[in-house]
Amino acid sequence: MKNKIYRKNVILILTVIAALFLAAGCGSAVTEDEDPLLEEEIPPLKVGLMPAVDSAPAFLAEKNGYFEELGLDVELQIFNNPQDRQSALQTHNIDGTITDLIAVAVNVDGGFDIKATTTTNGVFPVLLKEGADRKKEIKVGMMEVSVTNFLIDEWLGDEYTIEKVYINDIPARLAAIGSGQLDMGLFPEPVASMGELSGLVKKNYEPEDGICPDVFVFTGKALSEKENAVKLFHEAYNKAVDEINNNPQVARDILMEKIPNLNPEIKDKMMLPEYTKASLPDNAYIDKIIQWTAEVMKKELQVSADDLTERKFTEE
Repeated sequence: MKNKIYRKNVILILTVIAALFLAAGCGSAVTEDEDPLLEEEIPPLKVGLMPAVDSAPAFLAEKNGYFEELGLDVELQIFNNPQDRQSALQTHNIDGTITDLIAVAVNVDGGFDIKATTTTNGVFPVLLKEGADRKKEIKVGMMEVSVTNFLIDEWLGDEYTIEKVYINDIPARLAAIGSGQLDMGLFPEPVASMGELSGLVKKNYEPEDGICPDVFVFTGKALSEKENAVKLFHEAYNKAVDEINNNPQVARDILMEKIPNLNPEIKDKMMLPEYTKASLPDNAYIDKIIQWTAEVMKKELQVSADDLTERKFTEE
């Protein structure tokens, strides 16, 4: 009888041990399967920038490792030509870029799925030949469907009779003013300060609504497939904005470091904006942009403010 009880106890103990080994084995398998998935949760981002002051927070976030701290791999690409930037966005060679609400309205109306996720803080001085501001009729160089055209109307439309000359290439636009073919032109900072060094007069105007129409946009594909990465991008951007506002000199330093072919003399001459964390203007302002764009394009745009924006990444 004792032998039977002993054998039963041994069998029971062995059964429990076997069950524990199986449970441990299953637990290890789950952990091994989950690790690669965790690594793939945050996909990389490719983001296009322009050689302008509103790129400073993204440049600084990269240099100071703010993206890396959040586990985010970001590749920043500088585009000197807006058409190249647009092509890269439409072919999904980049996930997002800095552009403006005018371009967003035209793109979305044309069927291209992009949305603005935050305004950026651009500065667009007017460059002119000495004495050109005393004329009543002026020739002004700009891009047609862009923030430059919008701001020229806003700033100079009531003061001058304007003949608009559309020159997308920035060096060509600068040369046209220098040679006297144009009286004025609108340029992003720090390009405007480079023009000032060449002998042109630089004048600054403040946006009527206190808002620059420049924005970061991301494609619908990126917002769908890389939402967490886009969220982290904005967190790092906000951290860089805080640092710049605590010490504006770091913005000058990073712009001089990252933007090629800048004359060192402009470092303290360039006009910096007040950098703001991720935010978007209200729908009334965006409706104003849409209406102005429709008038310039001479067509009704089939878009609303909500069609142009994704507000989930802002602090509003």
